[in-house]
Amino acid sequence: MRIFRNKVAVLLIALFALVAGPFLGTAVAGGKIALVTDLGGRGDLSFNDMGFKGADEAAAKFDLELVTIQSNSGTDYLPNLQNAARTGDFDIIVGVGFLLADAMAEVADQFPDQNFAIIDVTWLGKPNLMEIGYEENKGSALVGALGAMVAAHNGYDKIGAVLGIEIPVLYKFEAGYRYGMHWGNAKYAEVTGKKADVGLLWSYTGTFSDIAKGKAATEAMLAQGAGLVYNVAGPLGIGDLEAITEHLEAKGRSAGPPFMIGVDANQDWMGDGHRVLASMMKRVDFGVYSAVESVVNGTFEGGVIILGPNNGGIAMSGKQDLADFIDFGIGGGAISESDRGRITDNWVAMRAAVPGWIWDAVDELAAKIGSGEVVIPCGWCADTIDQIRADYPD
Repeated sequence: MRIFRNKVAVLLIALFALVAGPFLGTAVAGGKIALVTDLGGRGDLSFNDMGFKGADEAAAKFDLELVTIQSNSGTDYLPNLQNAARTGDFDIIVGVGFLLADAMAEVADQFPDQNFAIIDVTWLGKPNLMEIGYEENKGSALVGALGAMVAAHNGYDKIGAVLGIEIPVLYKFEAGYRYGMHWGNAKYAEVTGKKADVGLLWSYTGTFSDIAKGKAATEAMLAQGAGLVYNVAGPLGIGDLEAITEHLEAKGRSAGPPFMIGVDANQDWMGDGHRVLASMMKRVDFGVYSAVESVVNGTFEGGVIILGPNNGGIAMSGKQDLADFIDFGIGGGAISESDRGRITDNWVAMRAAVPGWIWDAVDELAAKIGSGEVVIPCGWCADTIDQIRADYPD
């Protein structure tokens, strides 16, 4: 749908302006940080933009200059990191994404006196490298459970997941989502007395940048009866949402179901407040901010930090998150203040249409995950994903 795509393009440009803001290329006295991206880059409304958000907030808070370095291909990772380190100008160099792991390991050895941090990597073991990982499987279990129960309530027998490149960190999303779907099926049967047999449609698209592939994958899932599709591919969610919007419009409707589940950022506002049911928030911004803060405070240490539901790293979106990210969009010109009331009203109505016991069930699962009563499968997912697929089948 051309109009929808044009609106998204405007939104991306506006968000770029927001996250770049006054910090990019503005020298200040307090110090200097570098943010090196993977292929996704700015404007994905998800993983990378959350990294920029954290870096921008740290730059503003601590009076730092922020320099962002975009990687346009995999061959850029090593020279981008090396060139930043060679200057000796940066208090910390932050790599955003699993794909930078090999390059980061090499550069950390080459520049032992330079502070580095990396998101989504936890196995390099360099004394000058802070490695920040997330418990994505736990958050994905929550939205998987929500998805299964909402799908069953609305008469759908499938939920979907559109994933990016097949890498271990995405296996964590898949593993948790599978577990959550099975948990949600069991809870639906327990509460309603009706059998729920919601199944999973899933696709690794092999990309984090081709929005058309996200749209095509979602269209295929909707055609097979999916009542909800989880975006696990950053900017491909734009294509996911476009497919859902067109599917609804063909039926003369603007509100879901079917719904999208957002990822990383709070994406609930993207569907005008009534097509994105919830978002699995992976607070990359918190991780980046914390790394910069540790350097400023003189507490930086190499090693692994895991962020999850119990320490602010992982959460399912709520009303306050929606308000915060409406502010985020307004601040960058992606939406206007006049949109706030409509988006919020639509979101409240959308969630109110879901039976209260479903939200209570998700809270129950979250509490059990937080206490350790429920253990979400993953391990080192590259070695265990086949077994997880067998244990929690489609």
